[in-house]
Amino acid sequence: MTPTRRHFLAGSAALAATPAFAAAPDFASKRPAPADRRFTSPAVERELARVSKQIADPKLRWMFVNCYPNTLDTTVKMGNVDGRPDAFVITGDINALWLRDSSAQVTPYLHLVKDDPKLGELFRGLIARQARSILIDPYANAFMQDPSAKTDLSWSLKDQTEMKPGVAERKWEIDSLCYPMRLAHGYWQATRDPRPFDGTWAAAARASVRTFREQQRKDGRGPYSFLRTSNRNTEMMPLEGWGNPVRPVGLIVSGFRPSDDACQYPFLIPSNLFAVTALREMARVASEAAHDDALASDATALAAEVEAALKQWGTMRLRDGREVWAFEVDGFGNALFMDDANVPSLSGLSYLGCVAPNDALWRRTEAAAWSEANPYFFRGPAGEGIGGPHVGLGQIWPMSLIVRALSTTDAATIRTCLKTLRDTDAGTGFMHETFDMNDPTKWTRHWFAWANGLFGELIVRLARTNPAILKEAL
Repeated sequence: MTPTRRHFLAGSAALAATPAFAAAPDFASKRPAPADRRFTSPAVERELARVSKQIADPKLRWMFVNCYPNTLDTTVKMGNVDGRPDAFVITGDINALWLRDSSAQVTPYLHLVKDDPKLGELFRGLIARQARSILIDPYANAFMQDPSAKTDLSWSLKDQTEMKPGVAERKWEIDSLCYPMRLAHGYWQATRDPRPFDGTWAAAARASVRTFREQQRKDGRGPYSFLRTSNRNTEMMPLEGWGNPVRPVGLIVSGFRPSDDACQYPFLIPSNLFAVTALREMARVASEAAHDDALASDATALAAEVEAALKQWGTMRLRDGREVWAFEVDGFGNALFMDDANVPSLSGLSYLGCVAPNDALWRRTEAAAWSEANPYFFRGPAGEGIGGPHVGLGQIWPMSLIVRALSTTDAATIRTCLKTLRDTDAGTGFMHETFDMNDPTKWTRHWFAWANGLFGELIVRLARTNPAILKEAL
């Protein structure tokens, strides 16, 4: 049987059980030696020093120092293409670029980019790399550094889909195209620098809009299908790789969730909500930076259409009568309520800017996601949080705790999240993909840069918005 990503990650769980990782931390730096760091930003180093001084808890401070620069220290590969910066950003322990992960990994540094020309090169290089990758295949979620290379991911070698050179994995996920839109908008807002938004970027943006329209499936099921040999049904799309049926209602089909697990009902509501927000952000960049009003108009029109469909089809009622956002629907009236820790998630909608933090519908939805109404909400001696099918039952994703803390102003909730994050690292000083709700020395992924960066983002935000929490003993 072809190995899957889960088999790869299971090796980290075995590694995590060794005494070296279970030992109490001595708070020695876990960063690579300066000469071994892949990328160094003076602005990030200053921010690291500034924020660290505000953290009273010694272990939390140590974890922040390890985690915040982890993407720069370990995952960035800089180069040049046609005389312009190129940045290839791997996820960590998987040597490939995910459009989602790479965007999220650099987001914690956006507020510093205007103060550091070298950091600006990284952002411009990543925006360009993502655009070229989308033009290889807008249905792919992960890419190789060499655009002419075949995938070397063991679980992708025999996938039955249209694999092209340069593609590492070809799981169609709406958010894979949303995150580059979000990154472009964030860079433009921070810098007002039009250099990344050239003809290649515009062509990739058009390909993204075209792909979203294809996956509204108004004129048939579209060109994408995916099958994989696996003993896990979440590794492939049902019905010969085309996914379960949908009724075309204006929503966008997603083959897979941000967890890389297959959707049950193909209209994934958190990702459709993110698409509305991201399309409007991309439209602003197209209009203001690229001066491409046609692209901006097309993206805005699609966002309005999806938004209208969400209002009609995106909600459901729980058994107790509460109206909430559904997790997935099919347009026939069937709906699934659950939540998955990977973002976009229902509980992460406020963090992503898709809803207002005080929106009543979202507050009900988030409360339900953090309760037994969600089959992937887990509570045990190690803490409580949201997981998902990807790793299995009883496995809490630190990402869910970080996003919850980023989505609230309630000091008690933030403290609880920080304490759980601090106490479930198994002495490693880093965030993991998951930890066992009963035993935090059991965990997956020793090098998961997205989670490390997200944790750093939380601490930096707290230093700005609620520094008193960081100055308290947990």
